[in-house]
Amino acid sequence: MRQRLEAFADLALRYERSTRPGDYVGDPALYEQLRRAEPTVKQILRLLDPQLAEKINLDQMAGEDMARDEVHRGLGILADMDEWAARLVPDAPTLPADQFHPWVWEPAAPLWGAEARQDAVLAAARTVNRRLQQKLGRHDIGETDLCMQAFDMKDPVAGKPRLRFDGDRNTPTWRARQDGAKYLAAGAFLALRNVAAHEDEVNWTEQEALEHLATLSVLARWIEQCTVERAT
Repeated sequence: MRQRLEAFADLALRYERSTRPGDYVGDPALYEQLRRAEPTVKQILRLLDPQLAEKINLDQMAGEDMARDEVHRGLGILADMDEWAARLVPDAPTLPADQFHPWVWEPAAPLWGAEARQDAVLAAARTVNRRLQQKLGRHDIGETDLCMQAFDMKDPVAGKPRLRFDGDRNTPTWRARQDGAKYLAAGAFLALRNVAAHEDEVNWTEQEALEHLATLSVLARWIEQCTVERAT
């Protein structure tokens, strides 16, 4: 964007200088280049500040001079955008999506890039489910039912292995973690995966969809960290 704006400002200046005293127009070749560049420049300025784009009109008297002024204002915005982002927002941590668990972000990333947030959440949930099935060797059930069985604190039985966190199983903390994981995992599939799969269009904001992916990322890490306990 900066290169396009700088090139346009330079071109406008060259055109102004090509106008002889007493003339209203300058070099036709330079004016044609301005015409070709104008739509892209206006689109860039519209993203920075819509009011800047509205002031550009090469058809009006001294239009190239006014356009150059607005382009310089746009360049000023571009020069300071990073500092605005760093200094003019509340001091709060960020959550980079590319640091989510790979089971979540790898299937979600291309869909997220296409702004298909609902599909991104669904793809991540399906991948987490497949990984859970693979880890337990269970393909007869999946998602909510499998989560309820996998994290259940009952002893494993034939064909129904369990997932177990590390730590002392006799402590309330371990039991709370195990039980909590069961219900969070089941809830994630009920409230996130099922909604994403069965609603025609879910109007999740970007923040909401990101939080849903973060929830699935927590679940994916727990599944990967846990050991599989099978019936002896």
